[in-house]
Amino acid sequence: MIPRYSRPDMVKIWEPENRFRIWFEIEAHATDALAERGVVPASAAQALWKWWDTNPTIDVAAIDAIEAVTKHDVIAFLTWVAEQVGDEARFMHQGMTSSDVLDTCLAVQLTQATDLLLADMDALLAAIKTRAMEHKFTPTIGRSHGIHAEPVTFGMKLAQAYAEFARGRERLVAARAEIATCAISGAVGTFANIDPGVEAHVAAKLGLAIEPVSTQVIPRDRHAMYFATLGVIASSIERLATEVRHLQRTEVLEAEEYFSPGQKGSSAMPHKRNPVLTENLTGLARMVRGYVTPALENVALWHERDISHSSVERYIGPDATITLDFALGRLTGVIDKLLIYPERMQKNLDRMGGLVHSQRVLLALTQAGISREDSYRIVQRNAMKVWESDAAESLMELLKADADVAAKMSAEEIEDRFNLDYHFKHIDTIFERVFG
Repeated sequence: MIPRYSRPDMVKIWEPENRFRIWFEIEAHATDALAERGVVPASAAQALWKWWDTNPTIDVAAIDAIEAVTKHDVIAFLTWVAEQVGDEARFMHQGMTSSDVLDTCLAVQLTQATDLLLADMDALLAAIKTRAMEHKFTPTIGRSHGIHAEPVTFGMKLAQAYAEFARGRERLVAARAEIATCAISGAVGTFANIDPGVEAHVAAKLGLAIEPVSTQVIPRDRHAMYFATLGVIASSIERLATEVRHLQRTEVLEAEEYFSPGQKGSSAMPHKRNPVLTENLTGLARMVRGYVTPALENVALWHERDISHSSVERYIGPDATITLDFALGRLTGVIDKLLIYPERMQKNLDRMGGLVHSQRVLLALTQAGISREDSYRIVQRNAMKVWESDAAESLMELLKADADVAAKMSAEEIEDRFNLDYHFKHIDTIFERVFG
């Protein structure tokens, strides 16, 4: 992943040093369990941990140099460790296969990455909740098809986003559990040369569950579900980012990204304040979703294993988690600093001459004895006059002057149907459902 869209804590998880340290812990814990079973000398495990306790520097370049000859990354690592530890290192990897190390390590890295993503989501949820409470009863227009519909509150818009990301967090917790499995089962997964208790021991030490049937590799349906979950969260990011982008349009301008001192919006036009952060988030969401299909295609491996998934995961593991981590952090900043303009929201609410209250009049006429079809026709013919005059005429005044309406409703009754607060009487109920 390029540094522009990376944050250091997530990047560290995918650096070679962390990967090799996890590999060592897998091998050392397995050697402990083998020693307990009398398969290898106790001194072998002790030698490994004695070296490890000196806090050695992982020489990535040296391991890479060995791999250049062996053409095998796990063998290169084992060879390098043996050079550091000495003769006792020959007892490492007894009965194990490369996938035992690689797949279990990937599980650890993905759980580490997920813990960061969960913290990211907690920060985002907190930011959304703060702004939602701030604007719980700030009136704004709800839109369907991009057209004015009926009044909502800006807090309600944010409550929807909160509920969506809360669901995403629940899915991510489930995805973490799905991916956090350990496989130490040997060639083709039969445990022929290693006791299942070794797998259980390593799993416990690393905080993982055991994989019921690994067939040498951990089944990739787990990974497919994991990356699909990241894709859904990315889509939720894009949904909220797109809302901000629309609200920042000059013709709307109900909210906009914070524009910092010294910031420039255009190399050519000094007046520009563009929604660059949320546009960026839209693009990053596309990238995260782009990793879902390769993860799905990794599920179908040949027989007990092949490595067609390996090159894919070397890309999508780091890139998807690093990108999503960055995107969640960026969106949190956008929401935290979002500039919100209640006066412009009210102005936009009022600009259509009261058309947003048409449904209330329709319902009132049906309750007054007019058929729904005729009620719709009566309200619509007045509403279209307002629409076509660009709100030069008021829907309320046209309805008062309409003989069919006046025959069923008094002026006061008509005016009552244009009460904005009517639309917000259940906002507390919605907030209680979302925030508890």
